[in-house]
Amino acid sequence: MDEIETPEPDKARSVPAEWWRSAVIYQIYPRSFADGNGDGIGDLAGVRARLGHLAGLGVDAIWFNPWYASPQADAGYDVADYRAIDPVFGTLTEAEDLIREAHALGIRIVVDVVPNHCSNAHPWFVEALHSGPGSAARDLFWFREGRGADGELAPNDWQSIFGGPAWTRTVNPDGRPGEWYLHLFAPEQPDLNWEHPKVREEFEDVLRFWLDRGVDGIRIDSAALLMKDGELADFDPDDLPVPHPYTDRDEVHDVYRAWRAIADSYPEPRALIGELWLPDAERLAAYLSPDELHTAFNFAFLGCPWDATALRQVIDETLALHAPVNAPTTWVLSNHDVPRHVARYGRADTSFTLQYRQLGAPTDRALGRRRARAALLLNLALPGSVYLYQGEELGLEEVEDIPAALRQDPMFFRTHGENLGRDGCRVPLPWSGQEPPFGFSPADAAREPWLPQPRGWRDHTVEAQTGDPDSMLELYRRALACRRGQSALGDGPFAWLPAPDGVLAFTRGSHRAFACVVNLSGRPIESPVAGTVVLGSGPLDEGWLPPDTAVWVVPG
Repeated sequence: MDEIETPEPDKARSVPAEWWRSAVIYQIYPRSFADGNGDGIGDLAGVRARLGHLAGLGVDAIWFNPWYASPQADAGYDVADYRAIDPVFGTLTEAEDLIREAHALGIRIVVDVVPNHCSNAHPWFVEALHSGPGSAARDLFWFREGRGADGELAPNDWQSIFGGPAWTRTVNPDGRPGEWYLHLFAPEQPDLNWEHPKVREEFEDVLRFWLDRGVDGIRIDSAALLMKDGELADFDPDDLPVPHPYTDRDEVHDVYRAWRAIADSYPEPRALIGELWLPDAERLAAYLSPDELHTAFNFAFLGCPWDATALRQVIDETLALHAPVNAPTTWVLSNHDVPRHVARYGRADTSFTLQYRQLGAPTDRALGRRRARAALLLNLALPGSVYLYQGEELGLEEVEDIPAALRQDPMFFRTHGENLGRDGCRVPLPWSGQEPPFGFSPADAAREPWLPQPRGWRDHTVEAQTGDPDSMLELYRRALACRRGQSALGDGPFAWLPAPDGVLAFTRGSHRAFACVVNLSGRPIESPVAGTVVLGSGPLDEGWLPPDTAVWVVPG
């Protein structure tokens, strides 16, 4: 197999001002990346010690899940102080040092901002509880009297995304049952009232706080949920009203126009990236208007089954959605909220939705890995930016046999175990060695990792895979190096090529100088593109492309 020439390191790290249009962004879930102090929980010291791994992998940016001060009721998405680093992760000074060190390696930094809700330990909410009904502090949240003779019933029938009611009743300072407050997630995450100007002013200041420290982008959690219908009326989830009472309301766009003005006020504009779970493509595209968000996660692609027809449809719809607003597309296979795609792709049904996680379904591991390798080349060849979730490069699978006593996700507890939750994709990474903690923590660590690692991961460590040309890690390294060396990849022209049923084939670049072929059929095929194969997800069979295999080709 012929190899292409890759650029010098300084040239490889040259990224245009609108870096988000073509970047490969690596997602770090801080609790599970690397533990520097031996307490069993990942931290900033661990990340700083492993920045060389990310530079060697070839990523352009790192997105950090929340690292803020938090009681950790929902792994940091319950924020008590948006301007402080949680002590379990380190200090603000360490975060500032990490940003500088990453920049020195040519790696940009994206931080998570959680605007829909805060923690019940946030000073605002603590004051609201202590000040009682009718106070100005309660206007910053959604406090309401209950229904029923004594207010014993919730204000409406809304349900939490994590399961159970979306309301929790308070206790008044005098000890009597009091008002209820809204939380679309866990009770420890009270929803903020975005109709209040103080809430808007606070988050605009939070954005400036982090952008002033050199952060290159902001990922916006639950971006469509901020605004609520003040009537708080009941609704039938099987017959949703339009507009929705708390999702994708028109008023939310005013918030992001103000945020975009802030991002654009910096000498080098910073990126705003939305987490938007919206089924309506036109509604999603509205968030990507030139004066709002720069990009949004592509959940339709993430949940798409391993099927050529379905994937082509999602790709076409994604490109059509972004073209009118000239927004870059994004492509992602896994993240901290979904089962790892190595497991999904080995199942009889390879699709995913938030309501259809298939946790515990039988998985053909070899098939899942083979498809995951092919999916990587498909993912990296599509136009736009790409997100990689930590551990993808190691071929890690979903861990589904975590004992109930060790599980941490509130989804598991709020559904009484019916939903196993997201712990399985959050298990700490294996770096080296033959036994847990596999280098995740120092050898003299005082505690075991916060979630148990499978012993079989000894074959998936960075150490075990480095230098093995057939390993997942070396495939990722080669693919990212090849992507940097090919000007046709990243944002830019795209065109489908004729191909047999069950096969995806397309070219990239204005002169069609690069092609990708993915065989999703059940039979070997001759490649519909003649030329030099520069990278394959697996070996060819006497020139034929086996099932569940992808190749990159320079036509000629």
